[in-house]
Amino acid sequence: MAELKSGRNDRKSAAAFEEAKRYIPGGVNSPVRAFKSVGLTPAFIDRGSGSRVYDIDGNAFIDYVGSWGPLMMGHAHPEVVEAIKRTAEKGTSFGAPTELETEMAKLVCERVPSIEIVRMVNSGTEATMSALRLARGFTGRSKIVKFEGSYHGHADSLLIKAGSGVATLGLPDSPGVPEGVAAHTITVPYNDLEAVGVAFEKYGEQIAAVIVEPVAGNMGVVPPLPGFLQGLRDITSRYGSLLIFDEVMTGFRVHYHCAQGLYGITPDLTCLGKVIGGGLPVGAYGGRRDIMERMAPSGPIYQAGTLSGNPLAMAAGYTTLKLLEPRVYEELERKSARLAEGFARNARERGIPCTINRVGSMVCPFFTETNVVNYETAKTSDLALFARYFAHMLDLGVYVAPSQFEGMFVSAAHSDEDIEATIEAHDEALKRLAAE
Repeated sequence: MAELKSGRNDRKSAAAFEEAKRYIPGGVNSPVRAFKSVGLTPAFIDRGSGSRVYDIDGNAFIDYVGSWGPLMMGHAHPEVVEAIKRTAEKGTSFGAPTELETEMAKLVCERVPSIEIVRMVNSGTEATMSALRLARGFTGRSKIVKFEGSYHGHADSLLIKAGSGVATLGLPDSPGVPEGVAAHTITVPYNDLEAVGVAFEKYGEQIAAVIVEPVAGNMGVVPPLPGFLQGLRDITSRYGSLLIFDEVMTGFRVHYHCAQGLYGITPDLTCLGKVIGGGLPVGAYGGRRDIMERMAPSGPIYQAGTLSGNPLAMAAGYTTLKLLEPRVYEELERKSARLAEGFARNARERGIPCTINRVGSMVCPFFTETNVVNYETAKTSDLALFARYFAHMLDLGVYVAPSQFEGMFVSAAHSDEDIEATIEAHDEALKRLAAE
C-alpha cells in the first residue's frame, strides 16, 4: 500500500471546527459535512488537485466525494480553471443576458434527449422547486408523488420522507413544513410500481407530477428495477400527469446523455445541477417546449433569479461538458467497475456483510446482506459499522462521503493506481473491522 499512509492528524481541523461552530449552525453550511453521523471531526479542506484533496493539517486523501458529484474531471482541472479566470476578468455577473448562457443552453439541449428549452437557476433545490411549480401551473393540479428516501432539495413540499442528510441525522421528516403543504405530497416506496398505481387510483386526477431520481442517489446508490421507469412513464401519460426526472446528481454523471439516455426513457421535465456547473453553484430545469413556454416571460408562471446563468458557472459548466466526450465515460465505466468488483471481493474474503450497488461512476458499499432496492432495504445497513469503516478509510487516506446513504463518485482524474490503492485501503479497513 505504497501510496496510502495510515494515521490522520486533525488538530488544526478540530480547532477550525470549534471556531466555525461559534458563527455557523453546527459549524457547517450543509449538514452532512459535520461528520455527525460518523462521530468524527470534519476535515477542513485547503485545496484539491486532480483526484486528491488536502486538508489544513497537511493530510492528503484520494477523494471520492468530488464536491458531491460535480467534479467529473477532478479538482482544479486546468481548462476549467482557465475558463473561470478568463471569464472573471471580464466581469463576474451582470444581471443581463450573455451569449455564453445561450451556448450553454444549446449544449444541454443537444445532449439531453428530452430537453427542448432549458432555464438556468442557481441550485438543484431551485430547479426542482421551479419544475414542480411549472408542473402544477401547466396541469392545474396540486398533488405530487415522490419516493421515500429520495431528496430533491429543501423546498417545503419535498422535505417529506427525504433521504441523505435528513436520513443520516435521524431528523423528523418535515419539521417547519406546514401540514397543508405536506398534504399535497404523496410518498411511495422507490421501485414499487404497485404502490404508484394505488396512489394514482386514489388521487390520479389531482396529481400534477411524479418526481423521481432515475437512479436514487440519496439513499446510497439505488438503480431502478427493470421496467420501473417505463412504468412511471406509462402511468403519468395515462393520467395526464407530468414525469419529472431529477437528474441533479445523475445528469451527465452516469452517461453522456444523462440517466434518461442510459435507460431510454423520455420525461416531460428534467432537473439538472452539479456537473453542469463544473463545481460552481448551478441548477437548471428544462423539457418539452409547450410546457417550458408557460414560464415567464413567455407565459404566466413566475420564476426569477438575480444570478441565474451567471458567467462563471456557465464557463465552468460549458468547459466541463465539452471535456466529457464519450471516451471519458468509457474509461469511467471501466474504472468504476474495477472499484466495485474489488470492493465486493474484499467483502467476501473478509466475511463482512456488504452489498455493492453501482451505476456508471456512482458506487456505494452498503453494510448489509440485503439487496438494496429502496429506502427500507437501504436502512438495513449497519450504520455503526459504516461509521467505523469511514474512520478507517480516512485514516488510510481515502475520503468517502461521511454517510451510508451517499455514494462514491469516480472522476476522470482517478488513475488506475488510485483505484488499486483504494481497493487495498478498503481491504485493510475491512480487515480492521473483522478484528475489532
